[in-house]
Amino acid sequence: MNSHHNIRIRSRAVAGTTVTAVVSCAALAFGAADASASSSSAAGVTVPAGFHASLFAGAPKGATGADDITELGDHVFVAFQNGVGTMGEPSPTGNTKSTVVEYNRQGKVVNTWSVVGKVDGMGADPSRDQVIATVNEDGNSSLYTISPDRPGHSAADEVKHYSYSQNPLPHGGGTDSVVVRNGVIFISASNPSADADGTTFSGPALYQADLDGNTAKLTAVLHGDSTATDAVTGKKVTLNLSDPDSSELVPRGETRFGGDLLLDSQADGELIFLHNPGHPNQQATVLNLTTQVDDTAFAAGSCGSTLYVVDNGTNEILAITGNFGRGIVFTAVPNDSTVDPGNLATVNMATGAVTPFGSGFVNPHGLLFVSNNEH
Repeated sequence: MNSHHNIRIRSRAVAGTTVTAVVSCAALAFGAADASASSSSAAGVTVPAGFHASLFAGAPKGATGADDITELGDHVFVAFQNGVGTMGEPSPTGNTKSTVVEYNRQGKVVNTWSVVGKVDGMGADPSRDQVIATVNEDGNSSLYTISPDRPGHSAADEVKHYSYSQNPLPHGGGTDSVVVRNGVIFISASNPSADADGTTFSGPALYQADLDGNTAKLTAVLHGDSTATDAVTGKKVTLNLSDPDSSELVPRGETRFGGDLLLDSQADGELIFLHNPGHPNQQATVLNLTTQVDDTAFAAGSCGSTLYVVDNGTNEILAITGNFGRGIVFTAVPNDSTVDPGNLATVNMATGAVTPFGSGFVNPHGLLFVSNNEH
């Protein structure tokens, strides 16, 4: 973790002279609080000195199973799965729909949408002003787009459903995480079926999706047995991705893997970095981790920035503020991990070491880092 504090300079005129005050990010975030001590207003959660955790928002009435999170414009969108099964099976109460909730930056609900199925992956396409959600990560999967605030349209009219061009999907499972890179939609191929030998996974691990009419045409971008470079040893290895899950775009300013597409193979404890994804010169690098992880977020290192953490175990969204430094990479360790289960952590991009960040989280899933520079 980057240990130096980000600094903001403030100047004010006093009796004809200028007095300059140096204010740390921690002081800005906490006001009069002591920035040298851990700070939290989120029940049971503690974070390292220089950071502060607070409750950003809870679930709307009746919504449960908080999971993925994304940002569109200056609003935050969170998916609640409401007990729906991984292939769209009804919940114990008979519910078959997930809820996507739009929050403003103050944590107030702006709008909600219901979609049939279990939303397990969600991303945003700013160029089309849309949120994209996939449902049913284990099978019987499809995709929705949500176009918020369409004048003259009801909430239902803002939702469009797409069936995939192939059913069943070539990898044998469902779809999960969504990222949009330069207007191109990429979707992870979750719950793949093994080959005939029962141990090798050679089917698609990542798709490119092209939306046409009511169909999402899928093209394989990465296969489970693709060749990659080991991020630590530099040697060529053959992947065997049994659990493609979350994905993320690495900020271009990052020293390592900047501009790449990150794909997490959760059960394998691996992060795959794709350089020039979907192009003929695409290259893959694999970083082996010390535990399995779910979502990942890269700190951009500016005062007033916020890391949003969706805790599936408490059905809440937490906001962490403080002295973020560029190069800090956060990750969510699910509660079924054998190492540091149910914790927020950081990842060392050079070694793959996963280190706990604070305590008191129950089951963190979705992560979103919003830089103050964005607004």
